[in-house]
Amino acid sequence: MAAHLSYGRVNLNILREAARKELREFLDKCAGSKAIVWDEYLTGPFGLIAQYSLLKEHEVEKMFTLKSGRLPSADVKNIIFFVRPRLELMDIIADNIISEGKAHSSRDYHILFVPRRSMLCERWLKEQGVLASFTNIDEYILDLIPYDGDLLSMEYESAFRECYLENDQTSLYHTAKGLMTLQALYGTIPQIFGKGDCARHVANMMLRMKREFAGTQNQILPVFDTLLLLDRNVDLLTPLATQLTYEGLIDEIYGITNGYVKLPPEKFAQKKQGEASKDLPTEPKKLQLNSAEELYAEIRDKNFNAVGAALSKKAKIISAAFEERHNAKTVGEIKQFVSQLPHMQAARSSLANHTSIAELIKDITTSEAFFDNLTVEQEFMTGVDTDKVNTYIEDCIAQKDPLIKILRLVCMQSVCNNGFKQKVLDFYKREILQTYGYEHMLTLNNLEKAGFLKTQTGSRNNYPTIRKTLKLWMEDANEQNPNDISYVYSGYAPLSIRLTQVLARPGWRSIEEVLKMLPGPHFEERQPLPSGLHKKRQQGENRTTLVFFLGGVTYAEIAALRFLSQMEDSGMEYVIATTKLINGTTWIKSLMDRPESQMP
Repeated sequence: MAAHLSYGRVNLNILREAARKELREFLDKCAGSKAIVWDEYLTGPFGLIAQYSLLKEHEVEKMFTLKSGRLPSADVKNIIFFVRPRLELMDIIADNIISEGKAHSSRDYHILFVPRRSMLCERWLKEQGVLASFTNIDEYILDLIPYDGDLLSMEYESAFRECYLENDQTSLYHTAKGLMTLQALYGTIPQIFGKGDCARHVANMMLRMKREFAGTQNQILPVFDTLLLLDRNVDLLTPLATQLTYEGLIDEIYGITNGYVKLPPEKFAQKKQGEASKDLPTEPKKLQLNSAEELYAEIRDKNFNAVGAALSKKAKIISAAFEERHNAKTVGEIKQFVSQLPHMQAARSSLANHTSIAELIKDITTSEAFFDNLTVEQEFMTGVDTDKVNTYIEDCIAQKDPLIKILRLVCMQSVCNNGFKQKVLDFYKREILQTYGYEHMLTLNNLEKAGFLKTQTGSRNNYPTIRKTLKLWMEDANEQNPNDISYVYSGYAPLSIRLTQVLARPGWRSIEEVLKMLPGPHFEERQPLPSGLHKKRQQGENRTTLVFFLGGVTYAEIAALRFLSQMEDSGMEYVIATTKLINGTTWIKSLMDRPESQMP
């Protein structure tokens, strides 16, 4: 079912199967027919663990979205609420149960909290007078969800906001628990490196949890050699920049949610000759994006400028394969051709889809607006005029461009200049508030609190030193046949990935000075292994590192890590984990107050 999860160095299907087993066990606790009432946010992540067919096998007959009022009619014995532990959702559940009243007295109600039970929620349900109505109250620990053969995400959207604005470390606890689950399945990770305050907290919690389970030794041969914990605020710059890989641009422009993207339908309509175009579909085209699709796995991490050539090469291969049918003379040859047909037809339809997506993206990337925006981003990254008001940003505000675009650029300039002079910051704030409305005062305060916008204190700007030492800007980055990770942003090498690359070789000791300039401590911990579990490495065998981004990671950073894994001489393979897959827009939105009213 999810074969692509087992293709990589680490078989992530083991994790998915463990999650499915737990789900089955809970469903079997509720004997008889069932209806599930879903917290809408959970349906996407759950879809990656279990399809409807699995639920059906366990007598799930109906599924509804959680909303107030009476529950839709369903002739079932059990109603199960699958929800996140949030008080506003408890109000809806209480409303559902009270509205049902005595009508279904023979019915059993159950509640499954994802990823943890909450005493506060249970107390709230008790105050509403409905707690006693529940037969089972349980938790379903879904911390890390496998997205692809080398990618895990918690899809915890508020993690960055909680850590840096609200001083709430719940997400760090979930991270530590998720890593303990991972170690229970894949063996103890002997070496832990980290950078940042949140990384330090997670490592401390993991070590404490390990001490608490001291009696139960993990007898699994370790799959991972190293864990690297990285705080997102160590590198605030990378997600603000526009990603330039194929997958990154799909996410920037259309948004990828739980492995799916919704696209404008016109490009995908199969128009037959002589047919009127008025019957074009109006529903967005929904496509799943992961490495199970051969072509996507091949082009997803390429710089967008190299995608066209890759698609035309693929088109030639596919049409040559179809031409083979003319050469098939004997029955055996015809039989062989027919057996390959389904694969060839799937490849042709995949090619058609990606050609359409590439055309949609090209319309945007070749526009003047895109080019102007990118030029300004690259000027900031190379340190050009970062200390004064930028005329391009000023013009964008005057034209009332989308607020998120403005915020991304202003934050980027601030990060590349280690803050603004007071009068520059005041100017930007005044312009934004007067143009977009004073309700955005809260958002600007949040961005200051999280370190995106700040005034320069006496200290000098460290960014140029960091840029030079870590070679964050590479002139003439080769986009077609890359030889460095900087291709993912056409010249800028993501700071987070440079740190990962240097850690592997020659090690962080070589960049002590730069590490001190970046926020938070850096550290190394070792977890002792039981005797007999030390890995005997074969000649030329790669080491495996799990890189965990606390606060989110972009698709361009993932592409850069995959590039490092594939380099001949790197000797290292990377598996990526994160609290959330993000891009600059979703990240800034998570820090906005009342974001829904701010989209143009």
